[in-house]
Amino acid sequence: MTITREEIRQVLGPVEDNFAAEIVATGASFQDLMEAWTWLNSDEALINEGHHLPSPRVAELVAMLEPEQDEDRG
Repeated sequence: MTITREEIRQVLGPVEDNFAAEIVATGASFQDLMEAWTWLNSDEALINEGHHLPSPRVAELVAMLEPEQDEDRG
């Protein structure tokens, strides 16, 4: 089942409608978004804790959720 905007807000808090629509467009589930959020906010790589690598959909969500890096800071 595809995630709803309300579920997105449960995980991420307030987000712009356009960004929520981009997440919905990935076809991600609530569980996918929760896993992506966990990957981004884990103090250690989850792989060290015995977790499998993220699925392509979760990896896509991780990329969408990662803060943009300032290229000048290299």
